[in-house]
Amino acid sequence: MFEVGELVKRRAFIAYILAPALSAIVLALIGFGGRDRRISGPLEKIPLPSPRYDSSLSIEYALKVRRSIREYENKPLTLDQVAQLAWAAQGITDKSYGFRTAPSAGATYPLEIYIVVKENGVAGLSEGVYHYLPREHELEVVKRGDYSRELMSACLDQEWVREAAINIVITAIYERTTDRYRERGKIRYVHMEVGHVGQNIYLQCVSLGLGCVVIGAFYNEEVKKILGVNEEPLYVIPVGVKKGGW
Repeated sequence: MFEVGELVKRRAFIAYILAPALSAIVLALIGFGGRDRRISGPLEKIPLPSPRYDSSLSIEYALKVRRSIREYENKPLTLDQVAQLAWAAQGITDKSYGFRTAPSAGATYPLEIYIVVKENGVAGLSEGVYHYLPREHELEVVKRGDYSRELMSACLDQEWVREAAINIVITAIYERTTDRYRERGKIRYVHMEVGHVGQNIYLQCVSLGLGCVVIGAFYNEEVKKILGVNEEPLYVIPVGVKKGGW
């Protein structure tokens, strides 16, 4: 009886270890990202500049100086900077398996990245709400218009939300992870993952001469309304050119 019990435990452990790899293979075959998002219908797509993979600024220095920044220059970001931030958040780093810049439990990738651009917030990009497509490295236009004031209101009137050139909003489709990991996925894994993504954005901002701050104080339903989706918002991250640089 002891040997049978040990054999069952070993097989269960092996299955637990192999599950993420098998999941990654499946996602690569059917399309990265698991369950579809809640937006329906074709949306306009905007190709992004390719991300860069090196920098003159070391990761050690970025870790040393990283801070939460709430004051920004009144300057627009470039499309290259937006592309780099989107890639840092959820970019594909292995096209064969769809692995991304941030680790994900079982490669389930429950997070979605939205970029709310204010008027004159990004050179060459109209104000509006955009959704990042990691596999294509593109933005799709969710809706046009300047929603910076509405988003500030949804974030308890934190003025840096309106003053930032863009706001990165990270949402979760919990089912992608909870279908496999059940409650543990919702109370632990998804929230661990959004923390990884937030730190990626912080460090990438330092490298780009930008500043950001993560916000968790907001009205969920108001943020959902602005985005036009039924996904759960986890972070709102204002981003702008840091006053005085790094």
